Amino acid sequence: MATTSDIKNGLCIKFNHDIYKIVEFLHVKPGKGPAFVRTKLKSLTNGKVLDNTFSAGHKIETVRVETHTFQYLYNEGVDFHFMNTETFEQITLHRDVLDAPDLLKEGTNVMVQINTETDMPLAVDMPANIILEVTYAEPGVKGNTATNATKPATVETGATVNVPLFINEGDKIKIDTATGKYMERV
Repeated sequence: MATTSDIKNGLCIKFNHDIYKIVEFLHVKPGKGPAFVRTKLKSLTNGKVLDNTFSAGHKIETVRVETHTFQYLYNEGVDFHFMNTETFEQITLHRDVLDAPDLLKEGTNVMVQINTETDMPLAVDMPANIILEVTYAEPGVKGNTATNATKPATVETGATVNVPLFINEGDKIKIDTATGKYMERV
């Protein structure tokens, strides 16, 4: 058992008969009244996000997890196949478990959190950014814009990303996996 002082981003806890991952937290000490911790929790079974407030000193039940490096192999519809880079064991995860499945390129290494009690995969942590090649982009037309004009571009995984007008087909771009937004041309 842990208390609210042990809360940190990425911690997995048992709450309301489900397993949740703490996405955000904020320790609040109001001028009047007791302190509390405001959290944003993401369910690892169905992907729903909920806000919850724990009073200071509240006991929480943590889930012991191990993190392993897995390589993304391929997908079959909504099932994504990964291989452990150490043991070469393969697992299949549903699309809902992944944060940004449209940005996954074959051969990408991801970190998979596995519950040590049940050996079930809980969450997949994508790399902070990923480099993908633009496969289709409309030609950019200058002149009608004042500032920061963007256009939609399709990358090699099939995802659509808004990019600046100077990006053309064949360019490699860096994309932030947390937001799915263009960062820079590589």
